[in-house]
This record gives sequence, structure tokens and C-alpha cells, in this order.
Amino acid sequence: MKLEPMKKVVFILLLFSFKIQAQKPLTAILGAFRDEVKLLEDSLQNKQEVTVKGIRFVTGDFRGRPVVVALTGVGKVNAAMTTTILLMNWQPQQLIFTGIAGGVNPEILPGDMVIAKSTIQHDFGKINPQGMLIWNTRNPIDGVQNPMYFPADSVLLMKAQKASNQTKFKEIEGRKIKIMTGIVATGDVFVNSDEKVKVLQEQVKADATEMEGAAVAQVCYQLKVPCLILRSISDNANSKAHVDMNIFGSIAAYNSSNLVLGILGGL
Repeated sequence: MKLEPMKKVVFILLLFSFKIQAQKPLTAILGAFRDEVKLLEDSLQNKQEVTVKGIRFVTGDFRGRPVVVALTGVGKVNAAMTTTILLMNWQPQQLIFTGIAGGVNPEILPGDMVIAKSTIQHDFGKINPQGMLIWNTRNPIDGVQNPMYFPADSVLLMKAQKASNQTKFKEIEGRKIKIMTGIVATGDVFVNSDEKVKVLQEQVKADATEMEGAAVAQVCYQLKVPCLILRSISDNANSKAHVDMNIFGSIAAYNSSNLVLGILGGL
């Protein structure tokens, strides 16, 4: 390709600028529902859409920081698949999963938020006459057992705690939002049972339960990518969970996304 001198200079400068941008640390953000990622997509500048294996990824920047956002769909397999595709194509410096969850800790109510200090898969193991025996997952790369509780990245956890004190959240029924760090239990079930809530409290000391977080955390742990799971409570995972989720879900999703923006601003 032959370029005039001035055009050649412009071409080189654009290429140099692209390389500099590509070298900036990139943050990946995932959510299972549309409401969980909409605010994040709307907050990006220089947006572009990329489809990989049928999955839509939105790239852009937030306050000069490169970001890629994607919707995983519900459940551990969908979450793990989208996470893997994203990590292999974008090599992010860190990954944040945002969204809603059912509250298990009796002290938290719809609208409150759990910043996961660790996540666990509550439905991985075997069922014997005494009930569910949870197993550690195993890393297929080296055959070594993973920890039963996947720890959050300490830097992201600290940034999230700091950002939570500076972020303005939407209130639910005039009640101030409570933020806590805790344990998030993941399983391929929507918990809508007072009895199951008690089991999750006693068996894994869960504060919240959902359907994606620990699967994402496992992929990130095995591929050595810093990860943090954020969950805003939409219901109490009890017999009224399906009703409360429809009432409070959109506000909870917004608050979790808003905290992500606060974290991005502090990175």
C-alpha cells in the first residue's frame, strides 16, 4: 500500500495510538440479566459491539479505562462459557460479576448488598441418606483440587468496600441500603424455599444465593484472573422470593451496577 507523506504520518499515529490503548489494563464485567449490565453499557464511551460464537460483547472505555461487558445468561454453564470466551479473547486484568441474588443471612433485606469475600458451589457433590455432601471441584488443567470457597481478589475487594462508602444507591421502601462482605452460594437452582435457606445457612454459612458467581470464580481461579462477585439482594430466597424478585429486582440490579462504576472509578 502506497501512502502520501501526510497520510502516512496520520496512519502511523493512529496505529501507535491503538497500540497504546490496547496496552492499558482492561476490566471485564459480566451479568446474567439485561438489567444487570444495561447501566454499565450505557456508561461506556467509544462503544463497539463484537459477537464471538454468537455471544454479544460490548467494548468501550469508562473514564479512560478499557472495559468489555457481556451478558452470560442464567446458570453456571452459561456463565462459565461466556467467562472463558471473554478471557481467551480479551485477556482482562480483572473481572467483576454483577447482579442480583436471594438473601440468606436473616439480617439482610431486599436492596442490601453482599460483596462476596468468597463463593461456593452448593450443588456440587453427592447426595447420601444424610443429605448433600459438598465436594471440592477439581482443576482439569493440573488435576489439583480447587478450594471449596473461591476467595475474592483482595485488591478488588478493598476497592469495592471503599467505593460502597462513596456510591449513592437507590433506596427500597425508604430504607437505607446495607452493604456487607460475605459468602455467596451458587447453584443451578432458583431458591424459593424457607427450608433450603436454613440448609444454606447451616451447611455453607451463606449470606446470599444465586446461579452464576462461583462458576465464574472457578474459571478465573483456574486461569489466574483476579475476580470479584457483587450481589444486590432482590429477595430473601424464601417462599415469597418469586414475588419479591419481580418487585425489587430492577432496583437491586441498578445498585449493583452502580457500585461497579464506583469500583472502576477507583481502579
